[in-house]
Amino acid sequence: MSLFISQAHAAAEGAPQGGGMEMFIMLGMFAVIFYFMIYRPQAKRVKEHKNLMASMGKGDEVLTGGGLVGKITKISEDNDYLVIALNDSNEVTIKKDFVTAVLPKGTLKSL
Repeated sequence: MSLFISQAHAAAEGAPQGGGMEMFIMLGMFAVIFYFMIYRPQAKRVKEHKNLMASMGKGDEVLTGGGLVGKITKISEDNDYLVIALNDSNEVTIKKDFVTAVLPKGTLKSL
């Protein structure tokens, strides 16, 4: 049977005994990398979006997450909805969270 299976030989010396300090240093480095690569940029994006939602007003031209471009005609403060006029005859009610950008004035006329 030794033709197909090689013999396993135990090492003469045991594995080197290291302190647990290296493990804590590695965990600390992973925590720092996680903070700077994942948590901090996401928190910054959320803060910018909250400022965007707070700064919206009637008459602003906005772009929604679904790709709709329109002008805000009515903002409901009690339930976070707003009405967007897509053109003179069409209006859409959406939640404030779906607004991705406030466009410069005159964008609708240039489209």
